[in-house]
Amino acid sequence: MAAFTVRLSDEAAAKLDRLAGKVDRSRSYVAAQAIEDYIAREEWQLAEIEAGLAEADQGKFASEKELADVVAKYVRPSLGR
Repeated sequence: MAAFTVRLSDEAAAKLDRLAGKVDRSRSYVAAQAIEDYIAREEWQLAEIEAGLAEADQGKFASEKELADVVAKYVRPSLGR
């Protein structure tokens, strides 16, 4: 297991200490969990971006209807405003 130093603002360190106290864990444990969560999220996001770029390079794009269907799920038509 590797160990290294991370510099935080006093405010961030205080928040980390309060959180660690609330979950009854050490500051180090909470910081390590946060870093592991960040790494997992970033790896996932970058993999999805790379997969999307590979599909685009292959000419695989959504049709106009597929795009309209997705937009319709999230955008409500205006009520004549």
